[in-house]
Amino acid sequence: MDLVLRNARILGRDAADTFDIGIAAGRIDAIESHLAADPASIAQSIDLHGRLVAPSFVETHIHLDKSCILERCDSQRGTLDEAIAQVAQQKQAFTVEDVSARARRTLEKSIAQGTAHMRTHVEVDPVIGLRGLEGVLPLIDEYRWAIDIEVCVFPQEGLLNNPGTDALMVAAMKKGATVVGAAPYTDSDPHAQIDRVFEIAREFDADIDMHLDFGATAEHMDIEYVCEVTERFGYGGRVAVGHVTKLTLMEPARFAQIARTLAGAGVAVTVLPSTDLYLMGRDRDHAKLRGVVPVHELLGHGVNCSLSSNNILNPFTPFGDCSLMRMANLYANICHVGRRDDIRECFEMVTRRSARLLRRDDYGVDVGRTADLVVLDTTAPEHAVAELPPVLYGFKRGRMSFSRQAVTLHRP
Repeated sequence: MDLVLRNARILGRDAADTFDIGIAAGRIDAIESHLAADPASIAQSIDLHGRLVAPSFVETHIHLDKSCILERCDSQRGTLDEAIAQVAQQKQAFTVEDVSARARRTLEKSIAQGTAHMRTHVEVDPVIGLRGLEGVLPLIDEYRWAIDIEVCVFPQEGLLNNPGTDALMVAAMKKGATVVGAAPYTDSDPHAQIDRVFEIAREFDADIDMHLDFGATAEHMDIEYVCEVTERFGYGGRVAVGHVTKLTLMEPARFAQIARTLAGAGVAVTVLPSTDLYLMGRDRDHAKLRGVVPVHELLGHGVNCSLSSNNILNPFTPFGDCSLMRMANLYANICHVGRRDDIRECFEMVTRRSARLLRRDDYGVDVGRTADLVVLDTTAPEHAVAELPPVLYGFKRGRMSFSRQAVTLHRP
């Protein structure tokens, strides 16, 4: 046996019990109360002293290609339109090497926070061409020892009204992107962009992940049309939508109606707490809109949901340490999450629900599963969300990918 994690509390099991987790050949080989094994046959053993073991965190929506450019920008108003314009200006100077260097910085932060699965959204347009994609793709192999990365290519500045972008989307899929993205609100005909994205996805048998209904009013929402097209294409379980800040302006009955439509179509929802909170409400001088959808309320209608980071250190979000636990905590504060079960769901929305969104079947702390694990300095997931304890260890396919020391108080 390559590794035994002893005296672990395990996500999804009785919190009063501790277990030993045996790992061999990159997979969980045994989970027992007291794993009996010849010490000479165990390469490494770590006593966790009752700390929580969970499957590694899953980042469903992040932008590696435009992370860490804040110092190059001059944002004054903090609006969505300004952020798009600022990044569009900076993209002119992006090189493949520049994208790779900034993406590495963000990736290594993510790994050190316990993330071992990631979907990154990468922009293509006639200005940036495929340079963003070419900067990110080599990192998939370079960091495979710590994280699995998939690329969602999307048209941040429009598809149909931005000549040349459609061809770049197709070229990106042929070059190695595996998910098709969208930003319908940037096109003069949002429904036509949605239709075209579904066509590309079908051509490449790819999943879909859209930026959708990102705005400060409830007008011109596209979410129900996305559900309609999802059902038409038979794409249930393969479509996700991010942001959907307009949903926060729905009265309860209308919110519930859309929730049922999402659940029926099999469309998942990702909320980006930091970005949505930062950008929304800037058009008001009082009673400012929070803009963060209470997705824990969608769960009760059968909608799968995730929480994610989105932007790191750029005009869309000038903050970020790539901690998904911090996103879960921030979301819980914004959306008045107080019930224990709902707090626990915040943890699920950066672990198991996010893995389900990415269709990762080989995921979880169960015998036979790949040993992608994190150890947190706490005993229960709701404590992790509430208290933000450090992640002490990460394991990728059974190999330790990072570690940090638990705090020590030096009493007099």
